[in-house]
Amino acid sequence: MSNMNLQDSFEEFCRQNKFEINSHQKEIIYLLEKFLNHKGTFLSSFFQKKEKFCFYLYGNVGVGKTMLLNFVYDRLEIKKKRQHFNEFMINFHDFRHEKKDDSTIKTFVKKIKEKYDLLYLDEFQVTNIVDAMILGKLFEIIFEEKIKIIITTNTKLNDLYKDGLQREQFLPFIKIIENFSIQKELFIENDYRTKNDEKFKEIFSPLNEKTSFRINQRFREFTRNKVKEKKIVKTKGRDFVIENFYSGIARFKFKDLCDKNLGAEDYINIANNCNHIFIEEIPKFNDENSNQQLRFITLIDIFYEKKIRLTLSFEENFEDLSSSNKHSEIFKRTVSRLFEMTKSP
Repeated sequence: MSNMNLQDSFEEFCRQNKFEINSHQKEIIYLLEKFLNHKGTFLSSFFQKKEKFCFYLYGNVGVGKTMLLNFVYDRLEIKKKRQHFNEFMINFHDFRHEKKDDSTIKTFVKKIKEKYDLLYLDEFQVTNIVDAMILGKLFEIIFEEKIKIIITTNTKLNDLYKDGLQREQFLPFIKIIENFSIQKELFIENDYRTKNDEKFKEIFSPLNEKTSFRINQRFREFTRNKVKEKKIVKTKGRDFVIENFYSGIARFKFKDLCDKNLGAEDYINIANNCNHIFIEEIPKFNDENSNQQLRFITLIDIFYEKKIRLTLSFEENFEDLSSSNKHSEIFKRTVSRLFEMTKSP
């Protein structure tokens, strides 16, 4: 796809940003370069069972998956599109809703093919049966059109949608990815986001009069000389009202965002109107409020993608955050991101 030398560029990038040059990350860069520059030929297709159209990069939180792929993506001189996986699926479902015919998937993919040679889907995860049932056919046609995809995720391929409703209908997708993908784990000992631990100013816990006073004080600091208004965010005919809105700064209770029937698209539209969000009274998570926890995970993924600054208050100490059993693994990413999103700039 290009004649660039990504490995040399990556080492220089690390030196300029004072990042540790890590051998695991360098290996990923090398494999990505081969994947992106590969041109299918008659001989290669004869000797290989399947040409590879997908680079599936997985690993624990904070190992640098997104940083690596952003580095590569920014240096590609091709027709390309970067999207959070939630946004990609929202776009597909919107398109499908408008067309309402049997050829929707093919038409959707052909429109992608007209514009892009490469899709980069960040934070790939499957949490609902609607997406689980459609992904196999969607990716089959994407690969038929020879559109290359690079994916980041925290989850091994065979663990996607684990214990999900009617998971057997999702297994064809796993088979397709196995056939057409290079799968690689990025492993690093420490979370690079939390390695240089520091006390952050934007997290308040546990809930008491002292923390309530301090978070009120922070909110006054950020909204000084700003005018309060009521902001209405529209999502497919639904109105979501932000009662405390000050020129891009919004303040919510946890229940306002996660106890209601809101989803990824609502959170995207909220984020598009804000640059700093206060979320208060975040509860202890357990099996009884796992649905609210999943909304919170989705919300933080989107706010992270949109580079929203956060100020938070928690019912329990941040260092001791609990989780439901169902979401304990994916919640590790959320905690890591909260750490990063609340550090002082």
